[in-house]
Amino acid sequence: MSITRRTVLASATLIPLAAISKAQSPAPPALTKDQRQTLDALIDRLIPKDELGPGAVECGVGDYIDRCLADYLAAEKPLFLEGLSNLDVYSLRTQKIAFATLTPAQRDAVLTDIDNNQAPNLRGFFNRVRRLTLEGMFGDPAYGGNKNFAGWDLIRYPGAKLAAGPEDQSMKTPPKPFRKELYGAGENHGH
Repeated sequence: MSITRRTVLASATLIPLAAISKAQSPAPPALTKDQRQTLDALIDRLIPKDELGPGAVECGVGDYIDRCLADYLAAEKPLFLEGLSNLDVYSLRTQKIAFATLTPAQRDAVLTDIDNNQAPNLRGFFNRVRRLTLEGMFGDPAYGGNKNFAGWDLIRYPGAKLAAGPEDQSMKTPPKPFRKELYGAGENHGH
């Protein structure tokens, strides 16, 4: 069988169509309701809501992490779920209740224990969640976090611009916000 130019071109056009349909259908959540509550309780203590603005939960960091675990971080999901489970086990052992039901002060005590290496097997998990929280809080909103550009507002990041005029480069005036995602929502960028 000979391969013609038409066969090659026809095959090549089918590949992007399949990729587009996959990118437009969101993956089901990676976390159960209880796992998500534990995650939200954790990220809420990492970046809490305060007088400066919304916290990680309000900015959609949990959505960002859940999307990552359902897609390009799927290989990490078993270890991540084990970390959430170990966090609850440690909380039950030391505080007598699950992490998500602790008061903010009790959650801080558990996280301080983790930071001081007093909670076995949780330091690596905590560091991974902290990293993902920062990504979700300050990354491009196209990936599910940084809702309404609140993370960028918090650090006074005006947004990515392709060009900036002299008025935007003055040290005396803050740059005007440029509210556009770097990547279009729903597009597949290898994640």
